[in-house]
Amino acid sequence: MTSAIYPSLKNRVVVVTGGGSGIGAAITEGFARQGARVVFIDYADEDSAALERRLSEIKPAPLYRRCDLTEIERLQLCFGGIADDVGPIDILVNNAANDDRHWLEDVTPDYWDDRMAVNLRHFYFAAQAVAPAMRKRGAGVILNLGSLSWHLGLAQLSIYETAKAGIEGMTRALARELGPNGIRVACIVPGNVKTPRQMKWYGPEAEAEIVAAQSIKMRIEPRDVASLAMFLASDDARAITGHEYIIDAGWR
Repeated sequence: MTSAIYPSLKNRVVVVTGGGSGIGAAITEGFARQGARVVFIDYADEDSAALERRLSEIKPAPLYRRCDLTEIERLQLCFGGIADDVGPIDILVNNAANDDRHWLEDVTPDYWDDRMAVNLRHFYFAAQAVAPAMRKRGAGVILNLGSLSWHLGLAQLSIYETAKAGIEGMTRALARELGPNGIRVACIVPGNVKTPRQMKWYGPEAEAEIVAAQSIKMRIEPRDVASLAMFLASDDARAITGHEYIIDAGWR
């Protein structure tokens, strides 16, 4: 597959949360191959170290920073350290999330708080961490990863879907607040993407059902989502902000 090259991404400092595996790893690789200076945040050491090794031939090579994003003080220190080591952050991709299944009757207040911390809260505080330097420069891009799941109302994902719906609202609010400072904020809404994690939930029969429900009879791959992220982060998308962009092969 031939991919677009965006000269405006070269040498940009890009931070990808949850960038060590799945969709996040594809986004990390995609920006790195554009010549961006990429730092990916994760706490899955094995996957992240393997990705760092695999992409070590790229110049500049992506850098791994370990951080539990649910601990906001650590998040703030991590982002401050990245800015000190690599430079002011130009592009933030809020990707980290976890779609563990759950039933309504099994949810406790502690589980609710934990899932919101994993899937929503850190998006806001990561944006808060990068906004001052972006405001000072009068430019910046924040991309938030949503999910088609809440648009479809899938079962066993009520907290996850609540968080993902909130991300779309957050995107619109932050785009309005930060737009006068030249900062763009947009939301990417993937359908069912073929990642190792998703293959835990979907066997061949379920995969066939998903493809049958889509307009385009294909499996969406992480690189497809990465391609959209790179376009939205580039100067080619300079007039795009405040909206969500669905990539689902026409499932919804």
